[in-house]
Parts: sequence; structure tokens; C-alpha cells
Amino acid sequence: MSELVHQRVLEHCKRLRLGAVAARLDNLLDEATRGQMTYLDLLDLAFRTEAESKLDRRVRMGIQIAHFPVIKTLDGFDYSAQPSIDQGLMRELSTGRFVANGHNVLLFGPPGVGKTHLAIALGRAVIQAGYTVLFVTATELLAALDRAQSEGRLPDKLAHYAKPKLLIIDELGYLPFDKKASHLLFQLVVRRYERTSTMITTNQPVTQWGTVFGDEMMAAAMLDRLLHHSYAVTIQGESYRMREKRKSGLWKPPEPTTPK
Repeated sequence: MSELVHQRVLEHCKRLRLGAVAARLDNLLDEATRGQMTYLDLLDLAFRTEAESKLDRRVRMGIQIAHFPVIKTLDGFDYSAQPSIDQGLMRELSTGRFVANGHNVLLFGPPGVGKTHLAIALGRAVIQAGYTVLFVTATELLAALDRAQSEGRLPDKLAHYAKPKLLIIDELGYLPFDKKASHLLFQLVVRRYERTSTMITTNQPVTQWGTVFGDEMMAAAMLDRLLHHSYAVTIQGESYRMREKRKSGLWKPPEPTTPK
């Protein structure tokens, strides 16, 4: 290939926004020569290189926008420690089809059993499937909505949290909410209902949500929307952190008392 043609190809790549092909052009040509590729094979290699680069860039940007607190994957989850979890269901959720259908996911279980790990891992898988995700703790979410309401920006803030195809609300129920906070969350749930998907991790069974939100009717109305078209996953098992402490001898479960 002459220098003039080489430069012209690079210019075409720039105009067509084929950055990965431009960056690897010489390597691609060398690989084609060594492999004695046909013209069609070379085109296939070039387009595949560009497509994979764009996908990788989109996923990295999506993960950054999601604001995950840590990196977690489904491969890194210890199912042997939590045998109550349906691995087949987790694989199905990781495809992102539940987001395409506007379904919700609720992860119930005591602290430390891996709810947040699963939520983050599924969120990352959903991003790889092509959807937008936002992760936020319940406390952060309600504080942001309350601040926006006091500043007259509530509609904009509700629109912000209503936009992602999947909104992950972590640690719902760890602290009780007043009626004002419950009403703000209800407004968001209503906005997202049957339009986008919401994933919630909570340590409270649905029977306790009236206490958490300080309003039985509000809790019932919220659950009606969240549980409609949803996957409810209940995790039963020992806390990872407490199990590790028990194994290291730092903590020993109390022995049962004998009634007198």
C-alpha cells in the first residue's frame, strides 16, 4: 500500500469515526498478509475490531455513569454459601430481558447475604446488554429528592431518577422513613411504573413495609406497583462477614439457653 493510499484510508476512518480501525490499521494489514486473508475476511476483521472497541467503550462509560460503589460480578458470587438462590434465574436476569419488558427485581434478605453484590453484578450485566443503569442507596436517593424539593427542583430530580432503564435502589428499609420521604419515593415509583425497571435490595419483608414507610396505605400502593411484573428473590443464609469472623475465631454464635 502506497503512503498516499495509507493516508487516505486513515482520513476515511476519521470521517467515518472508525477510531479502532485507524489505530490498528497497520496491525490489521499485517495480520491479513500473514493469514492470507481474502478482501472479505479483512473487512470482517476490521469491522469486528471496530464493533468490539465501541462496545467496550460503551460498557466502560455505562459503568462509570451507573456509579457502582465497587466492582462485583456474577462469576465472583459464592452460590455455595447461599444455596437458596436460583442460579438459573440469575443467568436469566443477566440477559437484561427483564429490563426490555419493564419488569422489576426485588432482593430480600438479612444484612450480609450478598444482595448488594447481586444487584451490582446484575446491573453491570444489564449495561453489557445495552441498557442504562443508575445505582443509588435509598438514603442517598431520598436525601437528594428532599433537597431538590426544598430548592424547587423536584420535577427535574424526579426526571433524573426516572430516566435510567434500570434504577437500583440499595438498602431500602435499613432506616425508617418519615411520611414526607415515603411520598417522594412513591412519586418516583409511579413515574417508573411499567415504563422502566427498578431493582431494590431490602432487609425487610413486605409485611414490614408499612412500618418502614410509616404509612400502611402508602406502602401497599408502592408494593402494588413494584410487585406487579416483578421477580422477587428471597435470600436465606448466613452473613458473609459473620461467617468469616466465625471461621477466624473472632466471633462465636451464642449458645442456646436451656429453659429452667
